[in-house]
Amino acid sequence: MAVFEATGIHKRFGSSVVLEKIDLQFETGQISGIMGPNGAGKTTCFNVLTGRYKPDRGRIRFEDADITGLSPQQIAHRGISRSFQIMNLFDDSAVIENIMIALPQFYGDRKNIFRSAFDNEKLVGGAMAVLEQVGLSPKAWEPSKSLSYGDRRALEIGVALAANPRILFLDEPTQGLGANATLKLSNLINELRERYTIVIIEHDMNFLFDLADKISVIHWGQVIAEGSPFELRTNKWVQRSALGEVA
Repeated sequence: MAVFEATGIHKRFGSSVVLEKIDLQFETGQISGIMGPNGAGKTTCFNVLTGRYKPDRGRIRFEDADITGLSPQQIAHRGISRSFQIMNLFDDSAVIENIMIALPQFYGDRKNIFRSAFDNEKLVGGAMAVLEQVGLSPKAWEPSKSLSYGDRRALEIGVALAANPRILFLDEPTQGLGANATLKLSNLINELRERYTIVIIEHDMNFLFDLADKISVIHWGQVIAEGSPFELRTNKWVQRSALGEVA
């Protein structure tokens, strides 16, 4: 059953048409992938789906509700979280503080918000539970800037999970990672698939082919192919493109 559906999405910037008649469906409990060459429109598509850009035409539905044109904040409140290609972390704060400030329970205008928050066992426990999910609980009290690049990627995913989403969008999660860190991230996402519906836009095709249940290929602003990794390996459009070398 599709928990998230985009129909007839168009997006243009000035005279440039970036997306044209994009149709996508993401199924509950699956990992869905979006791939394509540079300049294909996949990043713009990702930003439209998560509210950073409003589509010029088309509709987006999540859990049978129309969310077309809602702000990123409104979309997040409905249970949709995302990571970013460029990480947004508080480097001078502890790892656990990055998670705590993303929890829905964390609010209030206090002079020393973290001291008050650390007195709240439920809040600290909630942050530790998120860190446990992404394998960072042993490093909870370390400065975020001391983490390896791979652990920083895991922490960013943890920040997205702190909102307790129903669907998680990951934007180029392997960006800048070496082989060992990429494998570690792959194992993490495999564990998270038991709890979340996940959508990944990714340039590392081997990574995506190993993880995804279904992949949509975007080229020239359109979905030119869609299916399981096995099906895409024999797709004529994929074989004719540079993506065919990976497939």
